[in-house]
Amino acid sequence: MRTLRIAVTALIVCTALAACGGQDAGDGTTTPTPTGASPVTELPTPDPSLPAPSPSDPVDPTAPTTRPTVRPSAPSKPPTTGEMTLTGRIESGVEPGCLLLDGYLLLGGPREVLTAGSSVTVTGRPDPTMMSTCQQGTPFVVASAKRG
Repeated sequence: MRTLRIAVTALIVCTALAACGGQDAGDGTTTPTPTGASPVTELPTPDPSLPAPSPSDPVDPTAPTTRPTVRPSAPSKPPTTGEMTLTGRIESGVEPGCLLLDGYLLLGGPREVLTAGSSVTVTGRPDPTMMSTCQQGTPFVVASAKRG
């Protein structure tokens, strides 16, 4: 009886593995993957508008063949690094604790004055090289701020 159970179990396992391994229909057509995409069978055609690599350049077959599209993430402002004054209503950023005014990320300054929804006048300087976790706006180091 034990031998019969082992044989039946082995037969079921072999049948299941054979069914999983036979994904190709055998007639030249491909069956979709679980994600619905067809398997890649050949490399994409290179973009003729791009310069051809020289024979000494290594070719990466997985590299994209088109140029990436550059999309601005915010309206472009002229880069200024001198002291400036901003006036307006403060908005909350997408991250907690981040405050924005006219596309600038407010850093430092008196937090009792700099609150979301407040109308303020701030003086300081933009510092586009500064890193932030707020993911938006040009960093602006606040030197002074007043409501109004």
